[in-house]
Amino acid sequence: MIGYGNPGRIDDGLGPALSALLDARALKGVSVETDYQLVVDHAHEIARHDYVIFADAAISGQAPFSFTEIPIAATQPTFNSHSLSPEAAMFFARTMFGAKTKGYILGIRGYEYEGFGEGISERAKENLDAAFLFILELLGQGKRIS
Repeated sequence: MIGYGNPGRIDDGLGPALSALLDARALKGVSVETDYQLVVDHAHEIARHDYVIFADAAISGQAPFSFTEIPIAATQPTFNSHSLSPEAAMFFARTMFGAKTKGYILGIRGYEYEGFGEGISERAKENLDAAFLFILELLGQGKRIS
């Protein structure tokens, strides 16, 4: 799992917060990465695994979270020199390293993004807890992501 976002921007830190919770469990066979944003260097790590979950804060959408598979891009997704989308990171893993990795986006609904400050809003904490339980169930009961 790669949890990404800026913990200094309130609910934007939901992805890193989920990574920290999962990393503390030290589950066998599960690798956890945390970063501010996705970069092309993540493509190599993605290619080393069968599955990858990109955990990020969601500014809009359903609560407590959404979980969607990343479709295989037929063409190169757009990107800039500073960050990649999960789709672009998957594209580079496939084209640079021949990865067969399946990718998923876990979007945890957040509510407060204005200003600076560490800490997750109370409403978003509830969504983080729900997302964490979902991930534990997904991984802990031996279910395969398909």
